[in-house]
Amino acid sequence: MNLIHQIARIPLFQGLERKHYDELAMIVTDQVFQKGENIFGEEDEGTGFYVVISGRVKIFKLSPEGKEQTLHIFGPGEPFGEVAVFTGKKFPASAEALEETRAFFFARKEFMDLIRKDPSLALNMLGVLSMRLRRFSALIENLSLKEVPGRLAAYLLYLQEGKKGGENLVLEISKNQLASLLGTIPETLSRILARMNREGYLDSRAPRQIRILNRKGLEELASGERKLA
Repeated sequence: MNLIHQIARIPLFQGLERKHYDELAMIVTDQVFQKGENIFGEEDEGTGFYVVISGRVKIFKLSPEGKEQTLHIFGPGEPFGEVAVFTGKKFPASAEALEETRAFFFARKEFMDLIRKDPSLALNMLGVLSMRLRRFSALIENLSLKEVPGRLAAYLLYLQEGKKGGENLVLEISKNQLASLLGTIPETLSRILARMNREGYLDSRAPRQIRILNRKGLEELASGERKLA
């Protein structure tokens, strides 16, 4: 698949004219990061943004005590670091490759030059940023207002969005990473999963696989209408 075709498949850029893809191909840098490699650190200069082509990237923050809080995990087709494009400020969090990851990098200066020439390039980005803001709002609500079972239920329901009728989910991250994403520790997550299994909400006995058995119950856990026994 050639470079222009790959750029055209990225949701952030879908629906643009061919000339836009030609221009984007002229400024993109194709990069590969190894598992565990730091892509950028919090407070590093925001020189541009990335789009994951293959692999997975963790976005996280560290507390002064060194405690890590995972904010997002991005996979193929998803952009990250794009705040730097519009603000010209430092990255607000750190990014690390969870596995070997290929990403396209778009330098801020060159990308902003394209937008100044043709503002329609920015419209798709605004839509993606709006969805990202919605997800951040949900994350803040989950971490501040919901107990861990409610956070987990909400996350599983989020994973199921868009699936066509299936109740089987495949976790593409480890349970340690999931615990960090939910703002808890692996031991607590394991206990909650075991309770959800016993109470018939789900079956998580297969490695990295979860089958939802009681969707309505999960929805009630996520909304706070119900608590685990």
